[in-house]
Parts: sequence; structure tokens; C-alpha cells
Amino acid sequence: MTDRSDRAEAPEKVRARLLRLALGFPGAWQDHPWGETVVKVDKKVFVFLGMDEAGENGPRFGVKLTAAHAGALGVDGITRMGYGLGKAGWVDVRIARADVPVEVFEDWVEESYRAVALKRRVAELDGRTQAG
Repeated sequence: MTDRSDRAEAPEKVRARLLRLALGFPGAWQDHPWGETVVKVDKKVFVFLGMDEAGENGPRFGVKLTAAHAGALGVDGITRMGYGLGKAGWVDVRIARADVPVEVFEDWVEESYRAVALKRRVAELDGRTQAG
């Protein structure tokens, strides 16, 4: 893991970076239910980015993890999401507390997209990856 003090980007910039990444996936679009920023593919949320104004714990995000779920829950600052979503693999990540490189956060956003998106969207993403 990386030392949080060595992280090049502030939590707010990490959140913005994750938003840009998520919006780059096929069929992804931004929405604001409940006053929060989320990114959806078709009609399903694949990343929660919370309120634009971070609360006292700073920016956070939520993703649905399958392969990385157990490992993520072993990291300080990462918990199961509330409202029953945690039972389905969703985790809540407090960016400033989670001692994880930004690239791992990016991998988690992609994993969440793959878990939620239709197969044709995932195939489109894979086609981009192979072409690039």
C-alpha cells in the first residue's frame, strides 16, 4: 500500500479523477438523485460519489465489488454501504482514510462498471481496451 502523505492528489482531486474515468465508460452518464453525484450506465448506478460538498469525513465514493470485495473491506476507511447495498457487494470508501493507491480506486470503479453494465457495454469497453 501507499502512504497517504505520499499521495500526489488531494482527496477532492481523486474524486474528480474518478468521476472523469467513470464518465469515459461506454454508455455512462452523470445523475444527481438524492442530491448526490452518481454515474450510471443505462439506468443503473455503478459509482456513488456523494455530495459535491464533502462532509466532515471528506470526499467518498461507493462501488460494487466482486473480486476485490473481501480485500477492500480489510482496508481502514472502507466499509459496507448502508441501505442493504453492502449485502450486494457495495463498499463505501472514504478517500482520505483509505490507504490505497489511486490506481486501485480506478480499478474498483472499472470493476463496478463491469458488475453493473450490460454485456454489450462491457464488450464495447473491452474492444476499446484492445484497440488502444
